[in-house]
Amino acid sequence: MTDTPPADLTPTATRHQVPEGAAAQTHTFRLDNGLDVVVIPDRRVPVVTHMVWYRNGSADDPAGKSGIAHFLEHLMFKGTAKHPAGEFSKVVAALGGQENAFTSYDYTAYFQRVAKEHLGTMMEFEADRMTGLVLSDDVVDPERDVVLEERRMRVETDPSAQLGEAMEAALYVHHPYGTPIIGWMHEIENLSRADALAYYERFYTPENAILVVAGDVEAQEVRALAEKTYGKVKPRGALPQRQRPREPEPRALRKVTVADPKVEQPYVQRAYLVPSARTQTGSEAYALDVLAEILGGGATSVLYRELVMKRDIAVSAGAYYLSGMLDDSRFLVYAVPKPDISLDRLDEALDGVLADFLARGVEPAELASAKTRLIAEMVYAADNQAHLARIYGAALAVGETVEEVDAWPARIEAVTAEEVVDAARKFLIARRAVIGHLAHAD
Repeated sequence: MTDTPPADLTPTATRHQVPEGAAAQTHTFRLDNGLDVVVIPDRRVPVVTHMVWYRNGSADDPAGKSGIAHFLEHLMFKGTAKHPAGEFSKVVAALGGQENAFTSYDYTAYFQRVAKEHLGTMMEFEADRMTGLVLSDDVVDPERDVVLEERRMRVETDPSAQLGEAMEAALYVHHPYGTPIIGWMHEIENLSRADALAYYERFYTPENAILVVAGDVEAQEVRALAEKTYGKVKPRGALPQRQRPREPEPRALRKVTVADPKVEQPYVQRAYLVPSARTQTGSEAYALDVLAEILGGGATSVLYRELVMKRDIAVSAGAYYLSGMLDDSRFLVYAVPKPDISLDRLDEALDGVLADFLARGVEPAELASAKTRLIAEMVYAADNQAHLARIYGAALAVGETVEEVDAWPARIEAVTAEEVVDAARKFLIARRAVIGHLAHAD
């Protein structure tokens, strides 16, 4: 069996870390128009990853316009006055490159991976669509139908996705993290060209963007190309303000159940409201990172050992912590039962394992092993050029600095056993939790 969770349990936003020394050559600077630039030399192959991050995501969607950030991401591929629809993608393909984009709660990003001699071409195209997007109803209306179909395929016909949405809505009763990134169906249906352009004008500005270039480049070379392309984009003035309500302190345990005949693999999931790296007091986020690894980071974790190996009532179990968010985040625990085990029984067993863990505390060897695994995982992850670019872009997009990202391994090493247990006692409590059951219905 595997400790990998069902697809819907995979985090949508994780904290991105760089192992100590991996980014020793990282360079940062800011253009006169406010665009922040990060250059990460990686000379192993003559390839570059070029990413543009905007400090806006689905949690910045205006009230009643859920899904507009994601919708605009689609529309950004529809062409400008200078480059008609499809031209950018054709050029990337002709150059043998790759491209894509994604929207999260706190940011939207666009990226290409090409041979290093084509970096200037990518910058020219991306700078152009930062200011020159052209939209008509003939373009917007069919693309809205595409997004609606995407939601039907990903959510409306998928019980596990429906449970995920219901749990997030129950966990965040006031904050927009409780609204799905893709948006609610009835609000997507009413998104218009005017909505898209208003959002574009508000957020797609150089002073609200971060350019990350990783690959076989020199900082001076990137600066010259960036000034030649992005530097021509006029600034709009002050950064757009993110107007988000604060989630109130939770007072009651909530439980959500989705039962459907299509469910082949039931499971139990818990989501706890916890601070993120940006909202933590002291070093809570680092303690939660280690806690997640100890409780649910693989086949040697507490949950897996107890529920899968010893008690033989689950086929999989684990935990995740999503620390890389702008506002308060969530800590996830899950377990997948064996065929003859009810979800209620598995839920009770989860309670027992967590209670036993708090009673005994963290053993020195357990703590050291968790830290080693966490840092080793990041060493391996940072070996991928595109992932390295994403590490920095995601962190800076939520307000972290390069120095904070680089300091992560040392902060993890400094976490004590007492801090891990204190974090568990403070945050893994019933009133901060939403319990989710995905069940088969006859």
